[in-house]
Amino acid sequence: MKYWKGIEELDNSSEFAKHAFAEFPDFLPVKEKRAGEVEDSSVAPRRDFLKLMGFGVAAATLASCETPVRKAIPYLNKPEEVDPTISNFYASTYFTGSDYNAVLVKTREGRPIKLEGNPESPITRGGLSARAQAAVLNLYDGARLPHFMMKKGNGHEKTDFDQLDNAVRAGLSSATGKIAVVSPTIISPSTKRAIAALAGRYRNVEHIMYDVNSASGLLQANSGVLPAYDFSQAKIIVGLGADFLGTWISPVEYSRQYVTNRKLSTDKRAMSRHYQFESNLSLTGSNADVRIAVKPSDIGTVAVALYNAVSGTGSATALPAAAQKQMARVVADLQANRGASLVVSGSNDPAVQTVVAAINQTLGNVGTTVNLTAPSFVRQGNDARMSQFVDELKSGAISAVIFYHANPVYNHPRGEEIKTAISKVPLSVSLNDRLDETGSLCQYQAPDHHWLESWNDYEPKRGYLSLAQPAITPIFKTRQAQETFLRWAGSNETYYNFMKDGWRTALGANGFQAAWDKAVHDGVASGSVLPTPTFAAAAPGIATAISNIRGAKKGAIEVALYEKVGIGEGGVEGNNPFLHELPDPVSKATWGNYIAVPRKMAVDNKWEQGDVIKVTANGKSIEVPVLVQPGQAEGSVSIAVGYGRTMAGKVGNQLGANAFPLVQTTSDGPVYYNVVTLEKTGATSPIAQTQTHHTIMDRREVVQESTLAKYIANPKEVTEYERVATPDGLEKPNKVSLWQDYQYNDHHWGMAIDLNSCIGCGSCVIGCQTENNIAVVGKQQVINRREMHWMRIDRYYSSDHHEDEFEKEGKLKTYAAMEDPSDNPQVIFQPMMCQHCNHAPCETVCPVLATTHSSEGLNQMTYNRCVGTRYCANNCPYKVRRFNWFSYYSNEKFEDVNGHMFTDLGRMVLNPDVTVRARGVMEKCSFCVQRIQLGKLEAKKQKRRPKDGEVVTACAQSCPTEAILFGDMRDPSSRISQLLRREDGERAFHVLDSINVQPNVTYLTKIRNAASTFFPEEENA
Repeated sequence: MKYWKGIEELDNSSEFAKHAFAEFPDFLPVKEKRAGEVEDSSVAPRRDFLKLMGFGVAAATLASCETPVRKAIPYLNKPEEVDPTISNFYASTYFTGSDYNAVLVKTREGRPIKLEGNPESPITRGGLSARAQAAVLNLYDGARLPHFMMKKGNGHEKTDFDQLDNAVRAGLSSATGKIAVVSPTIISPSTKRAIAALAGRYRNVEHIMYDVNSASGLLQANSGVLPAYDFSQAKIIVGLGADFLGTWISPVEYSRQYVTNRKLSTDKRAMSRHYQFESNLSLTGSNADVRIAVKPSDIGTVAVALYNAVSGTGSATALPAAAQKQMARVVADLQANRGASLVVSGSNDPAVQTVVAAINQTLGNVGTTVNLTAPSFVRQGNDARMSQFVDELKSGAISAVIFYHANPVYNHPRGEEIKTAISKVPLSVSLNDRLDETGSLCQYQAPDHHWLESWNDYEPKRGYLSLAQPAITPIFKTRQAQETFLRWAGSNETYYNFMKDGWRTALGANGFQAAWDKAVHDGVASGSVLPTPTFAAAAPGIATAISNIRGAKKGAIEVALYEKVGIGEGGVEGNNPFLHELPDPVSKATWGNYIAVPRKMAVDNKWEQGDVIKVTANGKSIEVPVLVQPGQAEGSVSIAVGYGRTMAGKVGNQLGANAFPLVQTTSDGPVYYNVVTLEKTGATSPIAQTQTHHTIMDRREVVQESTLAKYIANPKEVTEYERVATPDGLEKPNKVSLWQDYQYNDHHWGMAIDLNSCIGCGSCVIGCQTENNIAVVGKQQVINRREMHWMRIDRYYSSDHHEDEFEKEGKLKTYAAMEDPSDNPQVIFQPMMCQHCNHAPCETVCPVLATTHSSEGLNQMTYNRCVGTRYCANNCPYKVRRFNWFSYYSNEKFEDVNGHMFTDLGRMVLNPDVTVRARGVMEKCSFCVQRIQLGKLEAKKQKRRPKDGEVVTACAQSCPTEAILFGDMRDPSSRISQLLRREDGERAFHVLDSINVQPNVTYLTKIRNAASTFFPEEENA
């Protein structure tokens, strides 16, 4: 009998392939070798088998100017700062032209795998948006351009740095007309200096900034200054169509400020009151104490009515009935809190913003909640100048155009005009990272590095600086855009040295190196470099502004165009599968956009959810499916922008419809609403929702809410418990159980979630997904109810309707598949993950002991034991267990939706501390057990217990509002122990407490400040 002497003898043999095929049938084709037959080249060699087994991940440490080499190479000369299995963290900054976050980049063996908030930042204070959480995946996007390119014929061909630089320099030198550099807002002082260096070399260079989610009207109303707002100082907040918790200006910063006066405790029983006037039910409107649904064009009318009332000038303004009912209450609260109130508007109309600025001035809010001396810089786009650029492009006045992170062909209302005119420009260059809708039309492509491969600096607000540093060597043969500007300006200086020299002014010449090293280490610093932007257009006077505001057109249907919290304007995020599968906080829809319509409009027109509607405005039409949305203002509909991409990449292409052509353009710039006509097409398109039940009705055991007035009167009565009578009063019953209780002698891990602080932003969902290697499944699998998120945010509508009432009215005939909330419901967000029950129902039914209880209170999963019976999922009352029907990371069926991670490059984002689960096993939240073990091991090295705050789950760490608290309940000094002792009997409750599964996750009751102290009789209005 012959024995194999080594693996080399197996290489390329049919015997090897035969046995490998039995284990990996989808990877290795097998064909028996006959006598005299040449070896079949289709049989996968051993090196490919080893690559399949994961040896390709070692390429991360070899990231250089080419696609990573796929070899397993040991550390013969180990970098001093890199230790295998040990994570390194680097301070950096995420800013894409709209969303600013100070971050910490977690790297393993030289590859970034996770982003976390930087607690050193005085602006974001350790919080992180969902977009920033998912941004690390964009680094490994195979749709990025791997090298410089130039247009040739109808296609593009590879070129080198020198050839492209020479061609561009020649084109710039020969330009007789204007040279335009088009970009979104840039808050980097050094980047602006690099563009200025280009302007110093060539004549007629002009830098044009435009923002997709524009604040040009706000800038014009404040003489070019973008006010810095402080929601933490406001006792009364009035939002006029401003989604400041979701997408407006600086949502992470505002969210942290907002919840400062929303958190309650036994020694703090006061909270702010928030009124929101808006058309579509936004994330911010969902969190408001009082929400008033109005048509988009009525926002200006409401602003005028507020100004007339608080200033005592002007006559009464005709308002929609819903707004008129609440106006006296809003005005009374504002006048009673002068200097401690705040009115903000998301309108891009300078007239509306002028009126809002006058309201804040009249109320004495400037200097407290509104700061004009330390303005924000995160929106600097000038809509009028961008519109002028389009005119100049069409007329031939532009001789050269450089697009830097800008894609106006897709995301500007006049994109079709730009698309046609680019071909007439003698020189067109794109610095975008891919051949997008604009870059593909340009003659030259000089792709920028990813921001995780780059040095850069930022000044998001006057007096606050931050830095970005590379966390990985450039993966592709690209070049940082700022260095490209310097090369075209004739300088050979590296951008790092160029930037460092510019910081000498901010940090001072004395002790500069030490200050610089500290700034790089911390990621943030104090100082100011950017000048206050100038704005050519003057703000209209208050009288002129009021006269320019027109009310809604009677009988017309208006569309409100908005950004989703995850996808945003669809540029940087357009090809990110994490964000496409992130459920919208309100609609819970994924993978595409839709037209949200009020219930009455759907009933009147006999529209069902999923019916495709043709929407027409500006002579242009798009087709989108219907989604019946409670809270949508009567006479209006809403559509999310950021979809309908054609050149984003495999994930984002042909997903949804592009709503930007529907934007209304005025002489001042785009206004994101318009009058539309709607027509049913007869087609249907299913909407992939992760939640299809909506109201809590009378099910108070699931999620609980009350009012501030009741909480102040009797804190122990705001939360409903099953109680028994005792001589001392009502107490929780001592439930009888067949279980033998666990004794936790060392640690007992638990979580507390404050529903008053949770705004439903979804950052925790993405944080959990990136930390725990959770698969993306795609639209069809979501429709099949096979989403894989270990953590979800349930959104419930508080409804005053009941099913029997609907039955009487016959309304359930149309909406039998969904519970029917009121037309303008209140909303509660409830994060839901594995509750790690002490009496876990899943543990008793597993036939193979795959799910067990640990000595520290964790409900554990042993994947190697699991055979996929799914008994545990059926027995889980919280429905938080996920079954992976497919190998989503490697199955070709999911390449288009999981495109990044389908390749070796994409798999670099996977966390090596967490198992990538095989097909056919149960998955669920583990309380980030890998982080718990790391914290315990680090403490053990120092011969002590873990300190409170050393072990933090990914969801708790990512939450911008600190709604989630994790810790050891056996530690009496831990914050969670103190909170549970303080809140026990008041706001603390367990979901489905009566079934006595004893979860280790505690929730705090949602409290609303809905009642006005001036109108106590309207508490429940």
